[in-house]
Amino acid sequence: MARQTKPLSSTECNNAKTGEKDYPKFDGGGLYLLIKKNGSKIWRLKYTKPSGKAGLLSFGAYPVVGLADARTMREEIKTLLAQGIDPQEHKQQQSTVAILTAVNSFKSVALEWHAKELASSNWSEDHAARVMQRMNADLFPSIGKRPITSLKTRDLLVPLQLAVARGVLDLAKRLRQYMTAIMRYAVQTGRIDSNPAIDLQGAVATRKTQHYPALPLPRLSELVQHIHNYKGSLITRYATRFALLTGARSSEFRFSHWAEFDLSTGVWTIPEEREAVVGVKFSQRGEKMSRERIIYLSRQTVELLELLRAINGQSLFVFQGQKHGTPISENTVNLTLRKLGYDTERDVCLHGFRTMMVSSLNESAQFTSDAIERHIGHKGSNEIRGIYNRNAQYLAERQRMLQWWADYIDELKTGDYITPEGFTNEHSGKVIKLKVA
Repeated sequence: MARQTKPLSSTECNNAKTGEKDYPKFDGGGLYLLIKKNGSKIWRLKYTKPSGKAGLLSFGAYPVVGLADARTMREEIKTLLAQGIDPQEHKQQQSTVAILTAVNSFKSVALEWHAKELASSNWSEDHAARVMQRMNADLFPSIGKRPITSLKTRDLLVPLQLAVARGVLDLAKRLRQYMTAIMRYAVQTGRIDSNPAIDLQGAVATRKTQHYPALPLPRLSELVQHIHNYKGSLITRYATRFALLTGARSSEFRFSHWAEFDLSTGVWTIPEEREAVVGVKFSQRGEKMSRERIIYLSRQTVELLELLRAINGQSLFVFQGQKHGTPISENTVNLTLRKLGYDTERDVCLHGFRTMMVSSLNESAQFTSDAIERHIGHKGSNEIRGIYNRNAQYLAERQRMLQWWADYIDELKTGDYITPEGFTNEHSGKVIKLKVA
């Protein structure tokens, strides 16, 4: 008859003394507490593998792993053995699964996708930072730890619904775009077979596209008069006139440096990215489409910049703000428009200057749409045509165009509206001579 092992008690486990060498105290079923001579106590289990070979497992140290816990683990091992499963191999497989789950979590794949996009130069560092901030705030908390293989369309819908509930529909749209790209990357790298984010299209409401307000062209002369007669600070007046004369975007001219301007040839070169200025948020922003762009300067714009240089030519920023070393605020021009009596939500805003400029140039019927698009910094809607046309600069035409626009604005200062097609500037040939590279 087999010898019966008396089960251990917690008291025996607590009172077990160390000896000159390690020794076991058996609980039964192959489980024992190894009393080591250094004073530690370790739970171990002897068992026979499905292959017939002897096996040994460690359950951890006593009293961190108590007697009841050790017995529970013993029973779990017995259950695996009854199914013909080697517990050691099972543990290794679980570790592998845990590692793969961590590597293939939504967050891990998203970070991998983000790094790829940044390394491929598809993004500026500023854009990459915004994408990362949105993922950290609005995607990772709800689905970041989920295995990429477990995510269904209904799971991906959760962060979108949370954004919609907060009323940030534009953010929801961007989050959907990010998740679609991340899951597409997961397909491309072999993690999943199909993209569940594709079916998110139309799942949440989208905000109706809202165009920047701009005055009807017959009111352009009114606007020009108001800007010309404005009595605010010189920097604000010059910034508002400069924006109207060039059609430049807010960050393009607000963060501009004097080194970007060659007034002798009437050329402003907007870099794709600027050197960041410590303490000035977004100062690294350059051309919005991340490509160097030339803006030709009319005689009027050069004269304005000469006056401005006499005031703050020693400053880094052309449009120096009230605080030394900082540019004017992004709200400076819109605040000026509000002081002039315009509602920048309904009547006209800074971006509306670009709309009125493009509309006038088109209606003049004197310039090609390609030259207008190249000046304004749009990529254009015809992608195929753009590939073949990407090196075309329309330099001479754009220079004549900017001079025509400045002369047209001067003419409107009289208060009488003249249609663009009805205006022919007598100075159109008198432009600063182009600098040939």
